[in-house]
Amino acid sequence: MAEGGQQRALNTAFAPPPPLWKHFTPENVKKLEEIKKEASKGEDGKPRKKGWSPAELRSLTVPLELRFLVPPEIPSGNYSVFGEIQNLSTALPSLEEQGINQLYPSSPKPGRNGEPAEPAQPLNHAYYLLKISKSLLLNFLELVGIMSITPDQFEPKIEDIRNLFINAHHLLNLYRPHQARESLIMMMEEQLNRTREEIREMDKLKEELTAVLDQLATEGADVGSTIQPSIEKTTKLEETVSEDSQLVWDIITEIDR
Repeated sequence: MAEGGQQRALNTAFAPPPPLWKHFTPENVKKLEEIKKEASKGEDGKPRKKGWSPAELRSLTVPLELRFLVPPEIPSGNYSVFGEIQNLSTALPSLEEQGINQLYPSSPKPGRNGEPAEPAQPLNHAYYLLKISKSLLLNFLELVGIMSITPDQFEPKIEDIRNLFINAHHLLNLYRPHQARESLIMMMEEQLNRTREEIREMDKLKEELTAVLDQLATEGADVGSTIQPSIEKTTKLEETVSEDSQLVWDIITEIDR
């Protein structure tokens, strides 16, 4: 009964999270860090500087409730996601391997020494995509004619259209690595151009600031030479006012006596 419930949970469209998430608590994370700290101490009692790899973490002896915090081994082969089997290999399988009729020539397979078994001409994907697109239009018109005359004979034509779509989709998927490289190149070029523009703006701002500082330095020398006498006059005036104030204060003091 429990196995049946688990199987139903795996096959649902939005499966619940696995129950192991309950073990990822702050207390358990702290315990695991303490175990790692104790295990990383060398003979001198000092912790090592390098971090822990998943394989080294799996070699530690940890309590059962902390086992789920240790990363599992990297899976190999196939894995299941929501009840569907997925392949870990990133290589695109050919249509022949999937048992589907391939409507365009295959790329020459490499020979024994890694060289093509026959003179290699690059496969013109765009040419065959155009041919498949035209075939799709033609087969659709034929399907319309069949449906208007003998509707019960539509299945072979539907199968032909399905095969054309599969071949077109497979040809497009062959472009994915090229698309990824071009997208990365464009992203790096945009980042480089943005960085160069920022550097140009900084150089421009630097030149403006340098010009302003030079102007201020020139004007500051002239102003200093003209302001210095005024400062001396102000100092003498302050001294005279101070002396007069002291004299008045002395006179008031004498009167009070």
